[in-house]
Amino acid sequence: MLAGLITIAGGLLAASNLIIAKKPNAKDLIDKLTPYQGWIGIVMFFWGIWETFNALRFIGALSSTPLLWIFGFATAVADLVVGFLLGFGLITKYTLSGSPAARARGQQFRARLAPWQGTFGLLAIAMGVLYLVWIYVL
Repeated sequence: MLAGLITIAGGLLAASNLIIAKKPNAKDLIDKLTPYQGWIGIVMFFWGIWETFNALRFIGALSSTPLLWIFGFATAVADLVVGFLLGFGLITKYTLSGSPAARARGQQFRARLAPWQGTFGLLAIAMGVLYLVWIYVL
């Protein structure tokens, strides 16, 4: 349950500009999550790495249960990308601070992903909701 909720929270933060444009009253909820943005991003980033390794490790399941594998891989990608974008400040502070070259490459990578932040945020929200439905309803 926690994984689905964190994915939804990260998706809300990543897609906040799109959500606030459609529903201005959602700004209050998003403002409550903003102070935790970096830490939510870090958790999502490392959870996305773990999910990606699991998806690749079980790639054989693509032939027997393709829907489940695609769902898991899409969730992994959403968590990984949104986590990187939201947690970039903390990632830079704790892991890339010793190497200016690594920091510059990280910033270039973030700049390429930033235009897609809202899209990946919406994907993360959808994957988080589907995850909760899949676990608790089905």
